[in-house]
Amino acid sequence: MEKDVECFCPACGEVMEHEVIARGRNPLARCLECGSVHSFEAAKEKKTFRVKAIVSAEGISRVCQVEMEEGEPCRIGDRFVALCGDEYIGVEVTAIERGGSRAKKAISNDITTIWTRKVEEVAVRISLHSGRTTTSLQIIVPGEEPFVVGEAYKAGQRRIRVSRIKIRQGTMLRREGAKAQAREIRRIFAYPL
Repeated sequence: MEKDVECFCPACGEVMEHEVIARGRNPLARCLECGSVHSFEAAKEKKTFRVKAIVSAEGISRVCQVEMEEGEPCRIGDRFVALCGDEYIGVEVTAIERGGSRAKKAISNDITTIWTRKVEEVAVRISLHSGRTTTSLQIIVPGEEPFVVGEAYKAGQRRIRVSRIKIRQGTMLRREGAKAQAREIRRIFAYPL
């Protein structure tokens, strides 16, 4: 007798816990609920492997690895956890290299390298306008932190109010109440309070 598995029981009409009694070409299992014996489809374990990942964070790039399953689809914008030495980093895919060319999506088996950027903690650039003077600021925040047009924030020792948000995809958020997560932002335009 082998370990228990969960599979569909035709007698019970639902997925139940079963005891595997025979492996091979036609595996058999006994339902632990009703006792009926029937064939079942053994779940195939997907192999995992590591894909080379270039992780960029504020102008510095490092070679890391991302663990993927065989046949797993990957698209620009997908998020993974990259292993960089002994450190795990949350990243977002910015480009996919398949063979010698770039692609917007690919199956893990075909990927040579994925290009990523760190998103668990990101640097948000701020242009602070005060009359004729513009000052550049930068703050480090969690990648999921939201910023809202019209809201007040603290940037270092200064208090600012967001007037516009430039998104990485090229759009500009101007309407009061429009928001974006820090990882999506290219630049915030603000004025001092």
